[in-house]
Amino acid sequence: MADKRYRPIRITSDDQEKSFNWYKGQGKRLALGLEGTDTLSNQSLVGSIVPGNMYLFLYDPKYKETLPYYDTAPLVIPFKSVAAGFLGLNLHYLPYGSRFKLVEELSKLTADARITERTKINLSWQLIDNTARFAPAKQCVKHYLTSHMRSRFLKINFSDWKTAAMLPVQQFQKGSPY
Repeated sequence: MADKRYRPIRITSDDQEKSFNWYKGQGKRLALGLEGTDTLSNQSLVGSIVPGNMYLFLYDPKYKETLPYYDTAPLVIPFKSVAAGFLGLNLHYLPYGSRFKLVEELSKLTADARITERTKINLSWQLIDNTARFAPAKQCVKHYLTSHMRSRFLKINFSDWKTAAMLPVQQFQKGSPY
């Protein structure tokens, strides 16, 4: 018997065009530091992160010369603040199907019964490391340095996490993880 909570995703050419147009607009907003948006659920540009939320931003890695590949437009769920930056899950290091499944599992970690624009998840390295359902997350844990940020952070509202995870916004340089 099929689980009725999970339906196959069907992406049409219209969906792809809408996603691409959204991406182009968000890229311009990040580069220019513009406020406000009329896409998704009114995301906003912020100057700092809060662990448990999702963000899209521009990044220039410190050790890019030695990395086999890297993402200059990470889509990250930060889970721990550290000296000079933070640790977070960059969903772009997973193929689309795995991203969707991971976001589904992560969405079960909300502290709020009612989903609002303030909804976030409770996530820690211990949970990622010790829970089999989060095993794919280990490959997308990355350390981001504040001094290498190249834009403000586009905060993605919780209700739009699945949509954002499926958008083709990754900007890998020198190769790809998949």
